[in-house]
Amino acid sequence: MSFLPTKSRIAHIVFEHDDRASKNFDLSVLFLILASLFVVILDSEPYLNERYHHEFYILEWVFTILFTIEYSLRLWLSRNKWGYVLSFYGLVDLLAIIPTFLSLFLINTQFLVVIRGLRLLRVVRILKLGRYMREAETLKTALRNSRTKIQLFVGTVLTIVLIAGTIMFIVEGPESGFTSIGVSMYWAIVTLTTVGYGDITPLTPVGKFLSSVIMLLGYAIIAVPTGIVSSELTAVQRKVHHTGNKVCKTCKSRHLDEDSNYCKYCGEPV
Repeated sequence: MSFLPTKSRIAHIVFEHDDRASKNFDLSVLFLILASLFVVILDSEPYLNERYHHEFYILEWVFTILFTIEYSLRLWLSRNKWGYVLSFYGLVDLLAIIPTFLSLFLINTQFLVVIRGLRLLRVVRILKLGRYMREAETLKTALRNSRTKIQLFVGTVLTIVLIAGTIMFIVEGPESGFTSIGVSMYWAIVTLTTVGYGDITPLTPVGKFLSSVIMLLGYAIIAVPTGIVSSELTAVQRKVHHTGNKVCKTCKSRHLDEDSNYCKYCGEPV
C-alpha cells in the first residue's frame, strides 16, 4: 500500500484551502514571499549589501528555486495549463521568478522580485476574507460607472495642461527654463497637482500670475475625482440596499452572495 499522495490530493493541497494541509501549504508560500521581500529590502542597503552580499545572493537563489518548483508544480497540476499561465496569478507567479534569472545578464534586476508582493493577495483566500468581496465588488461597480466621467475629467485636465504649458513657453521662454512646450507641460502638471518641485520657476510677472491661477485651480481639480467616485459609490450602495440580498427559492434562506448560483445552505440553484 502506497503512502504517497495522489496527483488529485496534491492538486487539492496546492489549489484549495479547506483543510489543514492546504492551509499549511499556502501559509508556507506566504512566509517564503515575506522572507524573500525582507531579504531584497535588506540587500538594497549599501552597508548590509557590502557585508552580507554573498549570503543575500544565496538566499535569493534558494527562494527562486523554491518558487520555481512551486510554479512548475502548479503548471503540472493544472487541467488547463495555458489558462493558468495566462491568468493573473499565473503571470504573477512567473514574474516572481524571472528577475533572479535576469540578474545573471542584467545588473540589479534582482530587485524586481518585489513583484512577489502581489502574491500576498492570496491572503484574501487563505484568511477567508471572501465576505469582503461584496464590498470590493461595490467599489468596482462604482469605479466602472465613473469611467466616462473620469475620462472626461482627464481630457479636460490634459487640455488645461496643454494650454497652460504653451502660454508659459511663450511668456517665459528658454531663459526661465521653459525650453519647450513639453517641458512647460511638465511644469504645468507639477503646478496643477500642487506638488511644486521648484526645478522650473517663472520669473516674469505674467508667468507668476498664471502660476497662481493654476495653483488655485489645482485645489479645485484634485477634489473632482473623489466627488465623482463618491457619488457613484453612494448610488451603488443605495441600489444594493434597495434590492436586498439573494433569497433561496427552496429554503428561503437570505444573505446569499450576489454572484452565487447555488444556495450555501441547501445546495439548490438560486
